[in-house]
Amino acid sequence: MGLHESTFQYLKPTEAQLGLMNEVREATRNYAAQLEWLLPDGADKTYILRKVRGIGMWANVAVTREADGTPRT
Repeated sequence: MGLHESTFQYLKPTEAQLGLMNEVREATRNYAAQLEWLLPDGADKTYILRKVRGIGMWANVAVTREADGTPRT
């Protein structure tokens, strides 16, 4: 399976996708806040919070693209 030619290009989200992306962002923010409150300070906590941030970003990519990079409409 090859990636779509636009996989690494900017893809402007539709209005519906923007709304969903905001929901994903808020859910990620809430999860990160809970982890920040629950976990003891240290390198592991920092690592986890950075990974959650990355997961949130990739979740927003999933809103706009199919698995092969094709724009989701």
